[in-house]
Amino acid sequence: MPSLSTKPLIYRWYLCTGVSLLCLLAWDFSGLDRQIMNLLGDARGFAWRDSAWLADFFHTGARRLAIVIYLGVVCTLFWPWGIFRDITRRQRIEVVVGIALSLIAVSGLKSLSLTSCPWDLQDFGGTAHYVSHWQWGVRDGGSGACFPGGHASSAMAFLALSLPWLTASQAHQQRWGRGLLLTVLSLGLLLGAVQTLRGAHYPSHTFWTGLICWLVAWANHWAFGAWAKRKPA
Repeated sequence: MPSLSTKPLIYRWYLCTGVSLLCLLAWDFSGLDRQIMNLLGDARGFAWRDSAWLADFFHTGARRLAIVIYLGVVCTLFWPWGIFRDITRRQRIEVVVGIALSLIAVSGLKSLSLTSCPWDLQDFGGTAHYVSHWQWGVRDGGSGACFPGGHASSAMAFLALSLPWLTASQAHQQRWGRGLLLTVLSLGLLLGAVQTLRGAHYPSHTFWTGLICWLVAWANHWAFGAWAKRKPA
């Protein structure tokens, strides 16, 4: 659980989370998702859908790299290196579990979602008609399982990596945490943008993935904090 010295910092992160949620809701109801996709595609589909650079390097390659990085994080449970020496084994377990739970949460929501990808829509040569992801349970005539963005979670799941440092009492650890946070967010937005360019996801799908992973990471952090109160490090 947070110490008195870190509580103000944590409350600021809560505030940032709330503001981010409000901004995302505003985006959802602005219609910008469809406007952006209309700029990128037409009745023939999306020009960059099968781009070797986007599909092979930024999609398949990035996913494989994420697996390798995750395995590297798992290895720190037994052989901590670099900045991982600054945190306890319990915190390293927290990171490993948080990343896994984030991936499971996004994957689980996708499996339940009836929202189809933009490239499945009639506007872009497909068979589905547009249905907002807010209309949960309403079929659009497509294959569904497109919300939230799965590929972006290959990076966004690593938001859990930043929390042990973000919530530390030492200033240098907090700087590491902010650096990790910005790096993961940037990579997640990049991977999401790749899928938007290909016609696979609306921008909001990426934004929701980021928020979901962030909330899962915080819930996991609090659970491990409660564990820490009962059991010595």
